[in-house]
Amino acid sequence: MPLSTPLKSQAPFPDWSMSLLIRLYEWAWHLALPWVALALWRKGAKEPLYRQFWAQRFGHVPCALVKPIWVHSASLGEMRGAAPWVQALLDDGRPVLLTTLTPAGRQCAHSLFEKHMRTGQLQLAYAPLELSWVVRRFLRHVSPCCAVMTEIDTWPVMLKTARRCGIPLAIANAQYPKASFERDLRWGGFRSRLFQAYDLVMCKSELQAERFKAVGCRNVAVVGETRFDLPVPAWQVQAAAQTLSVQALQGRPVVCIASAIEGEDDLLIRSMLRLKTHMAQKAQAKPLFVYVPRSPQRFDEVAQMLQASGLQTLRRSTEMNPALHWQTPPLWDQTDVLLGDSLGEMYFYLALSQVVVVGSSFGHRAVHNIIEPLAIHKPVWTGPSVRGIEYPAMEALQAGVLHHAHNSEDLADQLCQVLTDPDAYAQLVEQARRFNLQHAGSTIKHMKVFLPWLASQ
Repeated sequence: MPLSTPLKSQAPFPDWSMSLLIRLYEWAWHLALPWVALALWRKGAKEPLYRQFWAQRFGHVPCALVKPIWVHSASLGEMRGAAPWVQALLDDGRPVLLTTLTPAGRQCAHSLFEKHMRTGQLQLAYAPLELSWVVRRFLRHVSPCCAVMTEIDTWPVMLKTARRCGIPLAIANAQYPKASFERDLRWGGFRSRLFQAYDLVMCKSELQAERFKAVGCRNVAVVGETRFDLPVPAWQVQAAAQTLSVQALQGRPVVCIASAIEGEDDLLIRSMLRLKTHMAQKAQAKPLFVYVPRSPQRFDEVAQMLQASGLQTLRRSTEMNPALHWQTPPLWDQTDVLLGDSLGEMYFYLALSQVVVVGSSFGHRAVHNIIEPLAIHKPVWTGPSVRGIEYPAMEALQAGVLHHAHNSEDLADQLCQVLTDPDAYAQLVEQARRFNLQHAGSTIKHMKVFLPWLASQ
């Protein structure tokens, strides 16, 4: 995992043309600021955390840490993905300032690192808005030894201001999806040139590395994806095993539909009904579906849709206590669907299941990550799209642990085939186990590259 060239070879950033474009971009931000602030405030009507810590978005972040490593993960998914690496930094005794943009990301970070926040080793804040005077104020308060973005973060003003203030910049879990890469080059490469701000790019795969190099990044290391190192909560897996131990569920295949988004429900419900019919025609036990919407705001709506389709539905929120124990034993013979209307319990739902269908994949939106089901050796299906998860989707397709379905009928037919063939299913589980082992260890690889780079600053 050596760097492709020494750090000092990094080209200056930005040049005059980029400076001009970033200045125009920042002027647009100034003009839009009242509407941005109003939008955030309105979001706070549903999610109060949008209205809390308001001053932090304008750079007021009093920081008790001495020369912390500033790690920015924009959203919930990026925060969870970066968590193993952040934990490794903390275990190494490094102070960390962790920023995010969303309440969901903030809540995730708080739950993951509450102990370190109490001991004063980690501090949590909202990231500064895209205004140079705000970013400078933030940097004066924090005085980081370096800044590390995650995934594909390219905030022009933040990057430009940090570079001009002499803050070394790196990016972890870096990816450059094919569609973004081709679009950026087609439209003149403004965003692709922003990646040149990074002194160190720690990316997920060789393919991603080639794209970063193609847009001028010179210090590129292939270190994999730290999501493969996320700890699996044993208590959730044990709770799932306890549920599955009841006699009424013996022999019933269980299918998890994870992170379904608005617009997919009709298609997925049709597939569920078709699979139920197929299994009955083959004189097989009827499937139990575990349906987990991606957005908590949709829980009630999805429950109504499932019931309206004739699928008898239990809701986790009303039938189970916080420890994932059933309030009263369910009538499983009369149940078609367990609705996963809770947060932070995805591994419970995945562990209940034999196969997993990952949502947001039957349209053109970014697909939810497939690593969580693979981590507990579950074969995975998606729709035609793998946008946003090119890594590890391409590798998983090649390894035979990820499968595409073109529509609701194709999905039901493929699931029926594997659920009625025990030997084929056992082979898929073993392939998933091997795939997970092959891709684990990214956190160590990140640290082996990052710490020597940090020491050289």
